Amino acid sequence: MSTKLFVGSLPWSIDDATLQQTFEAHGTVISAKVVKDRETGRSRGFGFVEMENPTDAKNAIEALNESELNGRNIVVNEAKPRG
Repeated sequence: MSTKLFVGSLPWSIDDATLQQTFEAHGTVISAKVVKDRETGRSRGFGFVEMENPTDAKNAIEALNESELNGRNIVVNEAKPRG
């Protein structure tokens, strides 16, 4: 069962590929998506990463939460379901 992670406080320069590469060091990434503004197409400063293995997801949270990525300390935690 895969685990979806929320990644916040992303630098504006981060794209989907960079986000995926950052998390691949901690396990298999199914998808990585930086959320963009519909009007401007610019990053909204957060995104989601889906990891194949819950253990890898936990390791990624421990390794990357509050870590620096391109000059900003990012926030990584398990995504909460919508609703």
